[in-house]
Amino acid sequence: MKDVVLLEKSELTAGSTWHAAGLTTYFHPGINLKKIHHYSIKLYETLEEETEQAVGFHNPGSIRIASTPTRVDEFKYQMTRAGWHATEQYFIGPEKVQELCPLLNMEKVLAGLYNPGDGHIDPYSLTMALAAGARKYGALLNYPVQVTNLNSRSDGTWEVETPLGVIRANRIVNTAGFWAREIGKMIGLQHPLIPVHHQYVVTSTIPEVKALKKELPVIRDLEGSYYLRQERDGLLFGPYESQEKMKIQESWVTNGVPPGFGKELFESDLDRIMEHIEAAMAMVPVLKQADIINTVAGPITYSPDILPMVGPHQGVRNYWVAIGFGYGIIHAGGIGKYLSDWIFNGEPPFDLIELDPNRYGKWTTTEYTAIKARESYGFNNIIGYPKEERFAGRPTERASGLYEVLKSKCSMGFHAGWEQPHWFYKPGDEIGYKPSFQRTNWFEPVGREYQQVVEKVGVIDLSPFGKFKIRGKDSVKLLDHLFANVIPKVGTTNISHMLTPTGKVYAELTVSQLYPGEFMLITGSGSELHDLRWIEEESKAGGYNVEIKNITDEMGVLGVAGPYARKVLQKLTTEDLSAATFKFLQTRHFKFSDIDVTAIRISYTGELGWELYHKKEDSAALYNAIMEAGQEEGIDNFGTYAMNVLRLEKAFRAWGAEMNCDTNPLEAGLEYFIKLNKQADFIGKQAVKQIKEKGLKRRLVYLTLKTDNVDPEGNESVWYNGKVVGNTTSGSYSYSTQQSLAFAYIPTELSKAGQKLEVELLGKKYVAAVIQEPLMLTEPTKERLQRKGGSAKPLCLLLTS
Repeated sequence: MKDVVLLEKSELTAGSTWHAAGLTTYFHPGINLKKIHHYSIKLYETLEEETEQAVGFHNPGSIRIASTPTRVDEFKYQMTRAGWHATEQYFIGPEKVQELCPLLNMEKVLAGLYNPGDGHIDPYSLTMALAAGARKYGALLNYPVQVTNLNSRSDGTWEVETPLGVIRANRIVNTAGFWAREIGKMIGLQHPLIPVHHQYVVTSTIPEVKALKKELPVIRDLEGSYYLRQERDGLLFGPYESQEKMKIQESWVTNGVPPGFGKELFESDLDRIMEHIEAAMAMVPVLKQADIINTVAGPITYSPDILPMVGPHQGVRNYWVAIGFGYGIIHAGGIGKYLSDWIFNGEPPFDLIELDPNRYGKWTTTEYTAIKARESYGFNNIIGYPKEERFAGRPTERASGLYEVLKSKCSMGFHAGWEQPHWFYKPGDEIGYKPSFQRTNWFEPVGREYQQVVEKVGVIDLSPFGKFKIRGKDSVKLLDHLFANVIPKVGTTNISHMLTPTGKVYAELTVSQLYPGEFMLITGSGSELHDLRWIEEESKAGGYNVEIKNITDEMGVLGVAGPYARKVLQKLTTEDLSAATFKFLQTRHFKFSDIDVTAIRISYTGELGWELYHKKEDSAALYNAIMEAGQEEGIDNFGTYAMNVLRLEKAFRAWGAEMNCDTNPLEAGLEYFIKLNKQADFIGKQAVKQIKEKGLKRRLVYLTLKTDNVDPEGNESVWYNGKVVGNTTSGSYSYSTQQSLAFAYIPTELSKAGQKLEVELLGKKYVAAVIQEPLMLTEPTKERLQRKGGSAKPLCLLLTS
């Protein structure tokens, strides 16, 4: 693709690049972002040879310092998440830390997380080398050229207006740094970005540094919340202040970036970072005698959750973004490659939904963005726990109709702007958010909720689901093209998957045909606009005559599940809810307690259950009616933590864990839902046929393991014969069998039931066994077996929603 034009407002490196500290690291606490870091470093290592431009790349390695026992646990947690990646990473003791960095005061050092190959690069030289390479291969770099307006055309192309004329483009990519908000406003988008002040300090020559035989590794003192690296014969260190002390450039948020701003800095403020300077002096005592020769205070751009926004934007055709980079140097190479592959091939090369620009929506106000950016900056070096929650800016304006009813009764989790109960309180419980790498205060209450659903009946708020209505002359034709499953008949529901052209699992949705040609599609809260964008794109590209409506914020959803679910709900309606009349995966419209409801007989718990879709303003009344009707049956609430245990015991897959754009449906065990013999040539059909012909190299397996006080979460390393052979995808404790459960991807030759493996949790390897799935039978399976008079031998029934 040669016809690529870059428009730079002033000059290359203007904005945040020219004054960046230039840190490069293989480490990332996430999963696939490690791939971005890895590609960037490997590119930078060869860039000088390819472009004949020096880049000033130093790679002395880096060490993260643990000075508390909990931080040591975090390092062990991160080690198992890195074990199945290409990145080199080592958990090292204090002796090795001191050997690698002899200038440290070792009094508080308990351990280190060491990444060989980490380091720093000169941002200006890197940019010029990348620019030289781009020109070499045919790109046109124009500057200074300011974009003054953007016009989208009916055919999906763009007119880009500049003072020098208009450029017609097939697509545009907004990579405008802290100007990205201004670009977005040209087409009516409010990108959630905040300019923050970041400072770092450079010292004069320090004799002890000058005397070193080799360059110091980059140090990240996480409790002190700063990074420190060698700069010639001195040191450079940059802190991340607390959210109370950090500074946002408020005038830019209110009035926009000043028109002439390009290579300017802010006034420094050492008082604001003094506690971090003192922490650095305590950890690296030679700093006490050093002179500060330069303080750099410049703007960097933050998104609410610190992660950038990368990819196509929902609601605007052929408009892509790569914005909100708080760590632009290490992300640049990998993101450039990622976006290029996506644009060129029509699908992302691997899953990075955490960077999807469509994870934000209308609920992401400027006020929310500023509060979250402040929190994210201040939390830069806090301990990253599993099941982490951050509370600034909550609740948003996107509230469930049950939020006020439930907020004091439970621990809420944040899901795409919504608050959703994770677990509920009872007298005697230790309430609140108590994060830990081991089992914590929610462990016993979740077991209680699990028993509630298995033995009686429970109610869960599922309102955060993404919900779409599709209707029109071509609705059946569109969905037949999008989904690998058959189209459900009127009044029925099925589980369907949208695949990419290469046969990866782009999305999983529940599809119901409510009336002839009118469908309701349900997806997970985090996938709402991710899935909607794909559907809209395919609809427009194929010229389908359909109406697509996002009804997520209009509708509430209650799940009712458990052996007494039918008995309770039958009290609220004259409709027959019996097994013979209202069958599994059927959909009906009627009134519950005078409230209009679309009821689907389905439950992600695998127990007898219904999902009840209704107007959001009716949620509280419907909930109260159900709770009142279920008093005799001992009805109670349950949250998403208990639902996760229930779905894992039934071996239900979850999108984003067991399946995503890294996996094909055959290795994920989704064959039942992939109808290769259906007439429609759905997206990915030919690719899946080829995958089937070639055979699988790995499979998703179902593991049980006995642990101590810790359970798998997903993304842990799986070992066999002393080598890492795979990774878990999700896990939990099974309250019925009192052992841990996990899904994991492992080589096909190790996937037979009975195979012994090991799963690494917090630095310890636990023996695991591959078992036949599921651990517990679903209610529809038990019902079918009872009708046939069969035994309760476990069968594999997959069901997700």
